[in-house]
Amino acid sequence: MQSLVFRIASEQWEFEEIHKLNYETFVDEIPQHGRNPDRKLVDKFHDQNTYAICLLNGQLTGMLALRGQRPFSLDFKLENLDSYLPCGRSVCEIRLLAVRKNMRNGGIFHGLIKMAMKYFEEHGYDLAVISGTTRQQKLYRHMGFIPFGPLVGKQGALYQPMYLSIESFREKVESVSDNGNDPGVKDATCGKANSAGKKPFVNLMPGPVQVHQNVLDAFRVEPFSHRSDHFIAEFKETKRMLCELVGTLHAEIFQGSGTLANDVIAAELSLGHFRGLILVNGEFGERLVDHAERQELEFDVIRSGWGDPFDYSLVEQHLEKHDSVEWIWFVHCETSTGVLNDLPGILGICRKRGIKVCVDAISSIGTLPVALGDVYLASCVSGKGLASLPGLAVVFHNHEIASGGRKVPRYYDLGYYAAAKGVPFTFSSNMLHAFRAALKRFRSDSRFKMIRQMSEWLRGEMRKRGHRILASDNCASPAVTTIVLPPSVSSRQIGLRLEERGCLLSCNSEYLLKRNWLQICLMGECSLENLAWAVDQLSDVGEENIA
Repeated sequence: MQSLVFRIASEQWEFEEIHKLNYETFVDEIPQHGRNPDRKLVDKFHDQNTYAICLLNGQLTGMLALRGQRPFSLDFKLENLDSYLPCGRSVCEIRLLAVRKNMRNGGIFHGLIKMAMKYFEEHGYDLAVISGTTRQQKLYRHMGFIPFGPLVGKQGALYQPMYLSIESFREKVESVSDNGNDPGVKDATCGKANSAGKKPFVNLMPGPVQVHQNVLDAFRVEPFSHRSDHFIAEFKETKRMLCELVGTLHAEIFQGSGTLANDVIAAELSLGHFRGLILVNGEFGERLVDHAERQELEFDVIRSGWGDPFDYSLVEQHLEKHDSVEWIWFVHCETSTGVLNDLPGILGICRKRGIKVCVDAISSIGTLPVALGDVYLASCVSGKGLASLPGLAVVFHNHEIASGGRKVPRYYDLGYYAAAKGVPFTFSSNMLHAFRAALKRFRSDSRFKMIRQMSEWLRGEMRKRGHRILASDNCASPAVTTIVLPPSVSSRQIGLRLEERGCLLSCNSEYLLKRNWLQICLMGECSLENLAWAVDQLSDVGEENIA
């Protein structure tokens, strides 16, 4: 069997071939739609569809459409669709499954379904619905699809509604490849082979990041009680290591994300009833505004353009006019753009006025030296620059904090954590053990030097290849490089094509999709060799359109 290539469609010629195969299948073969002289059938949901396709020697041999937006096509055919489905599921739809007649040996069907289910699982779905033609019910059932409800469609084009769960996918679909029954399917997530013959996988996301094997090994240790002496000793040691890394007196660790850490800061600020100032130049600065509004804080906002540093003269002018301001809150590394805001500069402005500085340091700690000895409150997480698994949040402080009592929820009460002799709430020993293993890798500044060198090489190389970089070098984070694509190129499609090759870049966040940006992040474990390979892949899939 000749090698088949499975991927997400992104090229215009691929979409043209999809429309032709759609016509051949659902007009010529299955009389579902009327004929037209162009012999093309453009699906009514085409602009919302993601197409998984199979190619043989550059020719389209099979396809299906993936879609997670309601209402589904099946919603229009079957009333109360959700009443037929398992409860508590995140549902998506598979449609337009078509394979050319001379290639219907099962391999292409299996490969397309595998690709579809993997794609949906990665995007948070765990149940797929499909209208399966009555002509192929045996094949659908063999793949794990469960029929439900009455037949839909019309005479000559009848379909059986069916669903496939992620669990059935794992048991049924993956076993096809594992048992060697599908020898012609080329793995859709493969990149180029390295010198050892293995296919590389490079994670250049801002999170979750690629972690060192030592961190994974530490996570797999048998769990133990958070009330045990061993856990408490390790917990205190982890806090000490955190404080030593950034030069603070105290660090409180929570189970949660960076959002929780910033909620804790907002709750702590709410206890003082002080007026503040929030500086914004990106998505995560805007989120600080949201945190503050939810806690009903009194504050003003100074905004700069996305990709621009703050105008520090405006900050000083504002503070001169408003002497009631008692705190400033901002994002150190604005992940949405790659701008590194001037923490020492803001500390200097505030120090002479006695203003407290609060900082979101979530994407800066672990990627460059960060000194927080003069900061009032700062947030951090385990799963970005510190290169551990996501799930732990940290709030740093340099002063004694009393409990907020009933004024704030117990889980947000920073003083409650600070006063605890041990651990106030249930805590995963596995997460703590992995975090501590990651922190041990920061005993020298070699990681910071490596990230800086790789960043300098990356920015220079990207410019050489004709790419536009968002943040200027004098205000750029070494860990986040944002690539601005022209309107003619889809960042999402480029990202999908790279993912097929085993290279993960950041492109799916709403703020990136809206601006057609891609990001290469150096927060996890990555060598210069793998980074160079990833840059080559980016050029391969889009250089002719991006340049």
